[in-house]
Amino acid sequence: MTKRALVTGAGGFIGHHLVKYLSSQGYWVRGVDIKAPEYEATAADEFELLDVRRWENCLTSTKEIEEVFHLAADMGGIGYISTNHGKSAHDNVLASTHMLEACATNGISRFFFSSSACVYPQTLQRAPEVIPLKEEDAMPADPDEGYGWEKLFTEKMCG
Repeated sequence: MTKRALVTGAGGFIGHHLVKYLSSQGYWVRGVDIKAPEYEATAADEFELLDVRRWENCLTSTKEIEEVFHLAADMGGIGYISTNHGKSAHDNVLASTHMLEACATNGISRFFFSSSACVYPQTLQRAPEVIPLKEEDAMPADPDEGYGWEKLFTEKMCG
């Protein structure tokens, strides 16, 4: 039986490539984003232009789905997230909360959330020497404002 997956953020770079990968592994894939992929057509079996900040879009996009890969985020690079703390956090908390609730409503037990290195304390992010980070390095918390806090909060909701 073919597994059915939803990829949010499927119009973005990573989401677009995840759709291609899942399709190559035999998944039936529904891609969702507020924008279509820019550089080539999607490999999704179904692609919908939807805003996952809206509850009803999360609810309909998760119907008849077994696994969700939630990559959608208001993230326009470090310049954007550094100057749009409130908007980025607001939009991402809405999208992630609604998506988690829609998964629970539709009985989806597999949910992948794409977090960020922005959850790590800012002192570790600014260190000139590159050191491998571990999960436990995220605490005590001092993530990037807005985007980092939202990602850490959503990790907690998923846990």
